[in-house]
Amino acid sequence: MSSVAPPAPLRVLVVCTGNICRSPAAERLLAAGLGATFRGQGDGRLAPAIEVSSAGAGALVGSPMTDQMAELVVAHGGAVTGFSARQLTPAMIQAADVVLTATRRHRSAVVELVPGAVRRTFTLRELARLAAAVDPAELPGAGSTTADRLAALVPLAAARRGTARAHAPSDDDVVDPYGGTRALYQRAFGELEPAVRAIVSAVRL
Repeated sequence: MSSVAPPAPLRVLVVCTGNICRSPAAERLLAAGLGATFRGQGDGRLAPAIEVSSAGAGALVGSPMTDQMAELVVAHGGAVTGFSARQLTPAMIQAADVVLTATRRHRSAVVELVPGAVRRTFTLRELARLAAAVDPAELPGAGSTTADRLAALVPLAAARRGTARAHAPSDDDVVDPYGGTRALYQRAFGELEPAVRAIVSAVRL
């Protein structure tokens, strides 16, 4: 009797610059909110429905999450153990079902590496904003999984680019706190954490 391979997880990739502040925070908060695994988690026996990972466009490869950001992530229910920064590659982008970036500049860098990823690449705050414009009735309903709903949200959100309410372009960015004060870290976290919550809220039943 032949065994059937488990379905591949829906893969979410989060990108910032050094992969030690913003993107690891979003990775771990999204994993917690979506009921997903993150890179390096799991025993390998049960395939996750959603897998969240992160990388940096100019990564401090091998570095842990900064202490300041880790403290904020833990306080909001995210795990910080076992994290190690890695450099963004085209293969990571090609393997991802959705790419979320800290800023518009990072979004451009992702699309420059893999032009075909343009319709599945958003800044984190952009996807949160666009998700609010998607009618929940357009997403899969009863009997669907969070992965089903997130997969459906991506093209619906992409279709709403340019049609959602007017906003300042900078509203789609998360400020870089690296090397900054505690207050700057709190500001960055205050920009990314509500966006994570909005995305989770849109796709979890």
